[in-house]
Amino acid sequence: MNALQTVRQMIDDAEELNCIVNQMENGTTIVDAGVLASGGPEAGRLIAEVCMGGLGSVRLTQTHIAEMTLPAVVVGTNEPSTATLASQFAGWPVKVGNYHAMCSGPARALAQSEELYSELDYHDNSKFGVLVMEARKMPPPEVTQMIADACHISPSELYCVVVPTASPAGSVQIAARIVEVGVDRLHRLGFSPAKIRTGHGVAPIAPVAKSDSRAIGLTNDCILYGGRIYLHVSTEDDDDIESLVKRAPSCSSRQYGTPFHELFKSVGSDSKRIDPDLFSGAEVTLIDIHSGAYYKAGGVDAEVLRRSLQRYLPYGL
Repeated sequence: MNALQTVRQMIDDAEELNCIVNQMENGTTIVDAGVLASGGPEAGRLIAEVCMGGLGSVRLTQTHIAEMTLPAVVVGTNEPSTATLASQFAGWPVKVGNYHAMCSGPARALAQSEELYSELDYHDNSKFGVLVMEARKMPPPEVTQMIADACHISPSELYCVVVPTASPAGSVQIAARIVEVGVDRLHRLGFSPAKIRTGHGVAPIAPVAKSDSRAIGLTNDCILYGGRIYLHVSTEDDDDIESLVKRAPSCSSRQYGTPFHELFKSVGSDSKRIDPDLFSGAEVTLIDIHSGAYYKAGGVDAEVLRRSLQRYLPYGL
C-alpha cells in the first residue's frame, strides 16, 4: 500500500513533477515520467521509492569522486530482501507483440512469474497492482490487460509508471538501485538475503544520454565504478565474510575496467556475453551485526567513471 500511496502522490502532484497522467479505456492508470512528459529528478526519486514497494527511502544529494562533484542518491532500507529482490529488481520482462518493457515494483510479487519468488519464499496478495515500466513507449491496452491478468487483478486497479532509461527520472531511479545490486550480488554468491538486515548505498546520478542504449552504459557505470554499498548482515559460524566481501564488488569481474557502452559493443551487443560478476557496486562494505566488524572490498574508480562521463563533465575535469 505504501507504493500505491506514493503513486497517488505523483498523480496529485503531476504538474509539479512534470509528469502526465492518463487513464486507459480499460481503467488502468498510466503515469508518464519521461516518454512525452519531461519528468525530472524528483519524479525519479519517487519512482525509486515505488520500485522498492514503499519499503525504502531515497534522497537526492551529491557525491565527490576525485575532483568530480556529481549529483547522487542516498538509498536506505530496513527490509532489503523484500524491498530490493521481491520488488525493485527489474526481473519481469513484459513483451506483447512489438511492445517490450523491463518491469519493477510490487506488482511483480502478484504475478509470481519469476523463479526468484520460490527462492525467497515470498508471496503477496493485493487487489491493487503498482508497476514501474522501463520503456520508451507507452503501453497499449493489451499490455496492461496482460499485466492485470498475470497479477490476478482488474485492469482498473493497475497503476503503471512508465520511464525511459534516457530521461532525468530514469537516471535517478536506476542510480537508486545501488542497494539492490549489492543484495542481488550476495544472493548470487550463495549468501541468504534473509541474513541481510539493513542496506544503504550512495551512487552518482548519470547525465541524460541522447539514446537509451547510451543511457544504459552511463547508468551502469555510475553504479559499477561510482557506487558504494553498506549492508548490515547476520552471520553464522560457517559464513566466511572476508572471502564473501572480496567477491562482492564489480572489480571481481574479469570484464571490469571498460566503460559499459564500450564493453557491450565489444561483445556484439549480446547481454549473455557480459560477465554477471560485473553487476555490483564499486565498493561493498559488510557489517556483522553480532561482532560489529567491518569487511570492505573494492573502491570507486574515478578513472573509468571519468572516461565514461567525459563528454558530460565541465571542461577541465
